[in-house]
Amino acid sequence: MRILLTNDDGIYAPGLAALYEELRTLGDVEVVAPAVNQSGVAHSITHLQPLIVQEAFRGKEHFGWEVDGSPADCVKLAIQELCRPEPDVIVSGINGGANAGINVLYSGTVAAAIEGAFFGVTSIAVSLTMNTHPDFEKAAQLAVRLIPQILEQDPQPGALWNINFPESRAEWPLGVKLLPFSLKKHRENLEKRLDPRGRSYYWAGADRLFERPLQPDADVEALAEGYATLTPLHFDLNHFPKIDRYRSAPWTLNPASRQQPPSA
Repeated sequence: MRILLTNDDGIYAPGLAALYEELRTLGDVEVVAPAVNQSGVAHSITHLQPLIVQEAFRGKEHFGWEVDGSPADCVKLAIQELCRPEPDVIVSGINGGANAGINVLYSGTVAAAIEGAFFGVTSIAVSLTMNTHPDFEKAAQLAVRLIPQILEQDPQPGALWNINFPESRAEWPLGVKLLPFSLKKHRENLEKRLDPRGRSYYWAGADRLFERPLQPDADVEALAEGYATLTPLHFDLNHFPKIDRYRSAPWTLNPASRQQPPSA
């Protein structure tokens, strides 16, 4: 099995290193990942400047390719240029921090997996909830137990899955649950500050994922309780019920044909 490994934390992140070692037990692994941390860039792509690619080494051995671009850029380059033949599966991670709840929409880790699914390659994002001593090695071992199960249960090319592990504790995870991601919104924080020259600037952020009442029967609640979560995703944003509902509406570009309000 040919495996493409990427992430958004950067090619030298500990989560990627741990997952690389474990994935080698499943097949041949090629790494194509950002040169620097790209957390939170979602599905951005680079098109206003060139993409610089350099070979990465571990000692004297080829390790992969570091890309001066986003996670989605990495997958595009890997499939179209750097990986021949193309991979059988794409794994993105291990991200340092859960990509659960609405964080899925902002995540570069998940975006890399989405990009792979665009190309018709089964893609799996893997993330670990952070605490003081994150155990990426244990999370990688558990991920490599789940990935073959995903490939067996959902063999259709282009499948898209999201794995999250709870924070590292000796007794966790308690098990694994298949759940949707929570749609509960964070409380946004925008703090205005002044620099030494008196100019305004802002620090943007949000409350912690587990600090608010949690949506039941969704991924964030299960992670808080100590479970690993599996979430199948898809990238089709069409709202088909509304397409059906409004298909017969009298849409027009001619303002004269629109019903005018009665005059006073």
